[in-house]
Amino acid sequence: MQSLESRIQYKFRNSLLLAESLTHPSLAYESANPHFDNQRLEFLGDAVLQLIVTEELYRMFPDFTEGRLTKLRSRVVSRQALARFATAIHLGEYVLLGRGEESSGGRRRPSTLADAFEALIGAVYLDGGPAAVRELVLRLFQSEIGAMAQSPEERNPKGELQECLQALQPQAPCYRIISAGGPDHRRVFQAEVSWCDLILATGRGRCKKDAEARAAQEALRLRVWEKPQEG
Repeated sequence: MQSLESRIQYKFRNSLLLAESLTHPSLAYESANPHFDNQRLEFLGDAVLQLIVTEELYRMFPDFTEGRLTKLRSRVVSRQALARFATAIHLGEYVLLGRGEESSGGRRRPSTLADAFEALIGAVYLDGGPAAVRELVLRLFQSEIGAMAQSPEERNPKGELQECLQALQPQAPCYRIISAGGPDHRRVFQAEVSWCDLILATGRGRCKKDAEARAAQEALRLRVWEKPQEG
């Protein structure tokens, strides 16, 4: 536990709070101690994170509407983002799991990591108070929030394409993976996007999601639906 405290640069006064934040429900169940797990701290930590990030974004972007601020906040506190933050501090090494959860790969599961991260934040809030947890969160999130300050707008080509096309017809664009190749550690997927029987574009990426986004981006560039169709 001391090495985790070193990683986050915070020393707990109440070590039981730290232990509770790291105890997965599977271990609590197996040890017949169902009231000692990190779920309540996860609930608290989620609210603490939301408040700190909301306040920081409110301060950073005084001209942004509620909708734009909400989108920015979702980038920082999404389950995927929290799992990344947890991985950065090697939180998975410290989570206390039941045997079944351990054997099924729970230590690397994004949902487990995100939950433990929220619980850790909740524990710091109870142990050190609002100022301590705010300092910790902003330090851990520094690179993410810093990148956001440089580029607050996150392009969503699939969303842009759908809005563009549905302004013409209610039918949504359709994506399918048309090929996948390469070794397991360097797979390349190719996606095709179509709409109203028109093939709009294709795109390649290291995962299906990236391939679809690239296809949408290319479709926005080509704008096939605006060109006269043969036949």
